[in-house]
Amino acid sequence: MHAHHTLETGHIGLNVSDIQRSKKFYQEVFGFQILKESLQAGREWAFLSNGDKLPITLWQQSKGYFEKARPGLHHLSFQVPDMDMVKEFEKKLMALNVTFQYDGVVPHSEGAQSGGIFFEDPDGIRLEIYAPGGAEGCQAPTPGAPSCGFF
Repeated sequence: MHAHHTLETGHIGLNVSDIQRSKKFYQEVFGFQILKESLQAGREWAFLSNGDKLPITLWQQSKGYFEKARPGLHHLSFQVPDMDMVKEFEKKLMALNVTFQYDGVVPHSEGAQSGGIFFEDPDGIRLEIYAPGGAEGCQAPTPGAPSCGFF
């Protein structure tokens, strides 16, 4: 392995309880397109694309609701260019009646320029959409701790 080699995240695979509901959510919220899928009973999955990448794969192989108290995925974060885009997503999510962790945009920590919105998908998987700037002056929800850490 070369010392200068850097790793990049390829895609994130999420266990979901209802493939149709999750496909609809991720398509409506993020504009993802179905790249490939299987609706074979007991082996339902979908590869979601944003046009040039495959960021998310969905696998219908779980029941119930996301368990925050169990080891595994903590949250999935998406970066957008600016706070205006974060607020566009916030409006779309409000119209879909998603569960938000905080009321509006919060900075990543006290005094941070970066920040965003924190919410859940239909299975309770924790999601974040943030921008690298524009959260100045917003109130941090948890003094002394990252906003993305305890939601």
